[in-house]
Amino acid sequence: MPLPPLKDQFAALIAAPSVSCTQPALDQSNRQVIDLLAGWLGDLGFACDIREVSLGKFNLLASRGSGPGGLVLAGHSDTVPYDEQLWASDPLKLTEADGRWVGLGSCDMKGFFALIIEAVIPLLEHDFKQPLMILATCDEESSMSGARALAAAGQPLGRAAVIGEPTGLRPIRMHKGILMDRIDILGRSGHSSDPSLGHSAMEAMHEVMSELMGLRRQWQQTFSNPQFTVPTPTMNFGCIHGGDNPNRICGQCALEFDLRPLPGMDVEQLRAAIGDKLKPVAERHEVRIDYAPLFPEVPPFEQDADAELVQVAERLTGHRAEAVAFGTEAPYLQQLGCQTIVLGPGDIACAHQPGEYLEMSRIEPTVRLLRDLIRHYCLS
Repeated sequence: MPLPPLKDQFAALIAAPSVSCTQPALDQSNRQVIDLLAGWLGDLGFACDIREVSLGKFNLLASRGSGPGGLVLAGHSDTVPYDEQLWASDPLKLTEADGRWVGLGSCDMKGFFALIIEAVIPLLEHDFKQPLMILATCDEESSMSGARALAAAGQPLGRAAVIGEPTGLRPIRMHKGILMDRIDILGRSGHSSDPSLGHSAMEAMHEVMSELMGLRRQWQQTFSNPQFTVPTPTMNFGCIHGGDNPNRICGQCALEFDLRPLPGMDVEQLRAAIGDKLKPVAERHEVRIDYAPLFPEVPPFEQDADAELVQVAERLTGHRAEAVAFGTEAPYLQQLGCQTIVLGPGDIACAHQPGEYLEMSRIEPTVRLLRDLIRHYCLS
């Protein structure tokens, strides 16, 4: 069966629903996307290995050629949820408008796989001296369970890995980590007319937040990297819930926050420092404080500036490698021994937004760039 043309592949990937979400009612399997890719790549002579990570969630590793070294072209097969009523077009249908391909996953990032296939087709007549691996993971937009499972398995991949997240075709060699954590305080409720009748969880949380802000100031004074637009680590208090009525001493209070550390900051040390601040607050207020991650953390990522892959990408794109604030699967591929960068055709400003799009003017430069990378790592 002949391979569909590029635009039809792009459209088929967008039409295959693959929402990844922490809310079970919105979460979907990515199997349809994986089967499309495995079918096309299998027809091109790739060996396709599909692994179930969890119920209904799959990774695909498609390989051509064998041996050590080689190149991994990687991306995630899932998308974020969407508000259909906010879209001007059907989010699951490829729409062409104003020089853009519009659709959910066009930018972030199912469309990248169609561009990989377009890039590799003319090269298939050559002998692959080093392997080319195309990796499609699950659940990047929620738990990153696909990349975590790959790292935990420890199977070596290629010498170099390029993740096609939206970077405007500028190589990225560094990003911050992401911790999303929750602090629960259990006090004792009582009548508000007599403070001795209870232990206020809300007042304890007030002191907890003061301690966290003190840590934030300390870390921002200690750690800075001018390559980031926001050069210091950040801590954001995202939501707080507590109490139920003005005339009751607050018995329970919960805070959820995110912390974005720079490369070089140790995640376990950060959490230990937070834990050390919580213990005396619990004692002073006679409350119980529980502190735990909402999700497993994404570690900070940094690839050395003098790494071969960074220098090759800089030469091919004409741009110096940069840093971004958003997290990716790069740390997990790096754990498997790959020199790793993030480099893709989309723009992060339209990712996770109604009307997500890919500029059509980026298609040919991306295909050309991917061919040059494959030639460098697999054919020469």
